[in-house]
Amino acid sequence: MKTALITGSAARIGAEIVKTLHSNNFKVIIHCNQSQVKAQILSDELNSLRENSAQIIIGDLSNIEVINSINEEVTSLDLLVNNASVFYPNSVESSSIDDWDNILNINLRAPFFLSQGLSNKLAKNSGSIINIIDIHADRPLKKYAIYNISKAGLKMLTQTLAKELAPKVRVNGVSPGSILWPQENAQLSDDEKSSMLGNIALKRQGSPKDIADAVLFLAMANYITGQIINVDGGRTLNQ
Repeated sequence: MKTALITGSAARIGAEIVKTLHSNNFKVIIHCNQSQVKAQILSDELNSLRENSAQIIIGDLSNIEVINSINEEVTSLDLLVNNASVFYPNSVESSSIDDWDNILNINLRAPFFLSQGLSNKLAKNSGSIINIIDIHADRPLKKYAIYNISKAGLKMLTQTLAKELAPKVRVNGVSPGSILWPQENAQLSDDEKSSMLGNIALKRQGSPKDIADAVLFLAMANYITGQIINVDGGRTLNQ
């Protein structure tokens, strides 16, 4: 049975990736930070379906010591999915050094050092890394300056790792478009939602399952590396 570590996977898209991989005979390591109750519910659900097939790792990925601890705790790995992400608005004028550190550390530094620290274990199993990027890595979203920069960096990290870790480890990315509406301080108005849907060729949002299916495809696609798949309903056609 293959083992996958999925960061930020207690809820939303991350949880759907966990469920999809688990249903395709992966053992899953569910990483979370604050969503520990949700992670436990998800782990219990999956272990009830297949004994000892899910476990939880807890930690703040903005802390490099936590990343080092995860790299040591994971003993064998076939797939790393760097899904954990911070998303909230900050224009160039309003951004602070704390915003920079918070977003870059989780969205970019953590994937780099997890990939670095786990690369030898992945190589032993001819494994792969899949980074969850964003279509705004190419086309910036206004008033999300640092987020855009972090995802553009993650796209380049994907291509860099694909070249440096080959031939033992494949590295690819999935760039979601509009999948779930943002929460908390990133919420959109009804007019903003309507405008966004109007720019999507398929005229509808995607679902977390669309992203999870793309992750599963890349996990199994043994002759694909260095590629990034947009899962956006054709939104980038109109940008």
